[in-house]
Amino acid sequence: MSNLSVKCQSDKCPNGNPPSRLECPSCNKLGITGSFFCGQECFKAGCECDLPAKLAQKSHKIVHELAKPKPTSNGSTAYLEGTYNPFTSCDYRGSVRPVYPLSPKRTVPDHIKRPDYADDGTPTSEVRKTGQPPRVLSLEEQEKMRTVCRLSREVLDIAAAAIQPGVTTDEIDAIVHQATIERNGYPSPLNYRRFPKSVCTSVNEVICHGIPDQRKLVEGDIINIDVSVYHDGYHGDLNETYPVGKIDEDSEKLIRTTRKCLDDAIKLCKPGALFRDLGKTIEPHARANGCSVVRQYTGHGINDLFHTAPNIPHYAKNKAVGTMKAGQVFTIEPMINLGGNWDTVHWPDNWTATTVDGKRSAQFEDTLLITETGVEILTAGKRPDLET
Repeated sequence: MSNLSVKCQSDKCPNGNPPSRLECPSCNKLGITGSFFCGQECFKAGCECDLPAKLAQKSHKIVHELAKPKPTSNGSTAYLEGTYNPFTSCDYRGSVRPVYPLSPKRTVPDHIKRPDYADDGTPTSEVRKTGQPPRVLSLEEQEKMRTVCRLSREVLDIAAAAIQPGVTTDEIDAIVHQATIERNGYPSPLNYRRFPKSVCTSVNEVICHGIPDQRKLVEGDIINIDVSVYHDGYHGDLNETYPVGKIDEDSEKLIRTTRKCLDDAIKLCKPGALFRDLGKTIEPHARANGCSVVRQYTGHGINDLFHTAPNIPHYAKNKAVGTMKAGQVFTIEPMINLGGNWDTVHWPDNWTATTVDGKRSAQFEDTLLITETGVEILTAGKRPDLET
């Protein structure tokens, strides 16, 4: 029995719909909330007491059937026995669906240093320093950033090697978690503002902050893996978008375009460059290739804080303040959507952001250090030639 206490859900409860604790066991198993009744009489009658009892029960069972997973025609969200969609009333815009239950929260060995939000989910240090100007790191701090970013790259490459049809995003989360703790690191996303997993996995129309679950990747998907590692008091952050097997031409073009948007923006980085000018090179390239630039999410400063100043929009005509200075570290991470709609919608999990029209989205991210003469890509790795 649940520890919730809500009113009886029977429309014609003879007891006046009192606070009730008798929960429909099938709803509980399927993750449907709110199916509470004051007693067996109301429960047996279901939610439509004006119907005969057997028919009312059948009507209530329709809710169960709607929540049960059903394979789609293209296999994009194939469910296994015991899994379910927790948000059956969500206005989904594409083919991807959540596949619950989530696996239990993964543990981190006690000897590994943790950020301040690891226990309660609140990044207290970030909150306290909100509004402060971008920080210039000492040479010692810069070296720590090089180390954590190198480790972050290693973790991402390990995770990317596991991508293939049939692999679940939860299995990718397990790989990222294990690779991170093997490097004496803490997975930065884990419990950050109560995010439940160690990595973000965003598939197809999911723009960012996808929560790893039991969904299996299928041939033709694209997936963004966003890895962040906390090591020796500092965070590294990067992500890339990958094909799952053979993908269509539009998806290939989207990935190429997004990669080039980031690379062209990085070329502008040097002391004295304006943060607001990065969007001037990103958006024109995206639009020339039939894509749009997400505006709700931005690049950010990163050091001993996961997210801090500066704020770096990726679209043109933005009003970002500040110039780049040697010793600053930040990310650039454009999110690019197919088509002309850059807006976002969110699932009820309060994290997963998707495109409004269900079209695909891609993202690439690097952590950058401004040097005296230019820029150092701290998360650089081996990359294929993606020039358009």
